Amino acid sequence: MSDQQPGRAPGAHMAYVPPQAPAASDAYRRWADVLVRIAALIAFLMAAAFVASLVLLVRADADTQNAAYGYLAVVLWAGIALAIPALLAVGIPGVVMRRRVRQQRTGPS
Repeated sequence: MSDQQPGRAPGAHMAYVPPQAPAASDAYRRWADVLVRIAALIAFLMAAAFVASLVLLVRADADTQNAAYGYLAVVLWAGIALAIPALLAVGIPGVVMRRRVRQQRTGPS
């Protein structure tokens, strides 16, 4: 018996070639854009809630009759804290998908 494997020519070398990802479809590109836009909207709403909470705190601090505004500010902070996982869950896949689309447009580097 010989040491050669059947079907291989003697002296032929096997080289590792990384698998190529399939091309991104139009639907994939659209979803990448949708996810990034949703993440931008969530980030904008979080920033607006933070500014509104600061305004509410200033109003609550100005007069003891407006103390309820401080509690509203705390509710907004809770909303911001709850929105962070949603922002990450939407933003990270959107950025990764967009990066993949951009790499396929420019070609392998």
